[in-house]
Amino acid sequence: MISPSRAARAARAACAVRAARPARRQRRAPVAVLAAACVVGAALGACTSNGSDSPSGPTGTAGSAPAGAPTSGAGGGSSASGVTVTGAPAELSALVTRLYAGSDLGGSASRSAAAALKTRTAGPATVAATASVGSWMGTPVAVVTAADDVTLAVGPTWRVVGGWWPSLGVSQPSLGAGGPRWVLAIGSDARKGQPLERTRADVLQVVGVDGRGGGGVMGLARDLWVPLSTGGKGKINAAMVFGGPQAQVATVKAVTGLPLEGYVVLGFSGFKKIVDDQGGLPIVIPKTVVASHAKNLVIKAGPQTLSGAEALAYARERKTLPDGDFGRSRHQGEVILAAAVKAKLAGPAAIPSALTSFSEVGRSNLSAEQILTFTAGLHTLSPLQVGRGVAKGSFGTAAGQSIVVLGAESRALFASFRDGNLP
Repeated sequence: MISPSRAARAARAACAVRAARPARRQRRAPVAVLAAACVVGAALGACTSNGSDSPSGPTGTAGSAPAGAPTSGAGGGSSASGVTVTGAPAELSALVTRLYAGSDLGGSASRSAAAALKTRTAGPATVAATASVGSWMGTPVAVVTAADDVTLAVGPTWRVVGGWWPSLGVSQPSLGAGGPRWVLAIGSDARKGQPLERTRADVLQVVGVDGRGGGGVMGLARDLWVPLSTGGKGKINAAMVFGGPQAQVATVKAVTGLPLEGYVVLGFSGFKKIVDDQGGLPIVIPKTVVASHAKNLVIKAGPQTLSGAEALAYARERKTLPDGDFGRSRHQGEVILAAAVKAKLAGPAAIPSALTSFSEVGRSNLSAEQILTFTAGLHTLSPLQVGRGVAKGSFGTAAGQSIVVLGAESRALFASFRDGNLP
């Protein structure tokens, strides 16, 4: 029997999927709004800005390789041993061909991917693969799909870093380091002219996956009074002011006990641009909200598609909510999950375009391999196994300001998230 909480979560996920289903089966999904809804997410995400069935590469041409990259065969494809790869630079095409031919990939595969592929069996006689190419903070990334197979690769000297290959008899996905993983999504409060990475963290959301199809999104109230990694005590969101995103990550690590891999950070304008460029954010709003800080913008209850300004207003509203900052953090988690649903509908092939879009406006210390395997892992999640939570506590005062003091409930939440999953 499914528990009431999981049944409710399933219903919300189903509603979100229905609301997110694009007209004419267009594959459009916002980048992982991993930082305020978008802030990964990678960030939780996958997107394509042209609305076609093929994601756009860095040059804006659907399914194409980067400008100037050589391709093999007529029409930008390569063929050898029954393997045809379209939309890929020549070196990537050759790598995929070797993968399906059963060749030893040697140094052209990460340790975890090589271990998974050691068990591969003979595949189909012919393979028709399509590559989607993009970039992450200047490093080329690619997702190559062939029927139900997905290969994740990182350039410029192309190597396989993960994926899943049912046609080759590989039983489990290879998505980087085994076990649970966590990334901190930060929404920067930077205004025009202010540095993105040295202002207060208006949004703090920990996105986790357990490596078995489950995961969670945990918000941290920004008024939590905690020891800062830069010294002394302060509100948790002040760590980025004093020491940048690395200090923010270190502070959250110490408070939660979770070994975060790294961060993604996005500002207000970047968030709005990403949402608008991708045609809005489909979401189911549980209760009508009046965004007091956005000229009393009314965001009505029910399924709808929010613009960038509306999504930001929903993620930032606090004053009109009965539970204030805790409710705001809950809204941010809702936006991240809505972005994840839209990304899942778009499919893994849309990830490179999403990472390219995020790189233009956001910042991160995650490597191309880390972000590619993490975001691809989000596509393996089951909606029934993704929970949400907010770290909160009792109200108090310190240094003349209102604060939130962590209690036993939040510590229990941290402990329950150590397997990468929330109930």
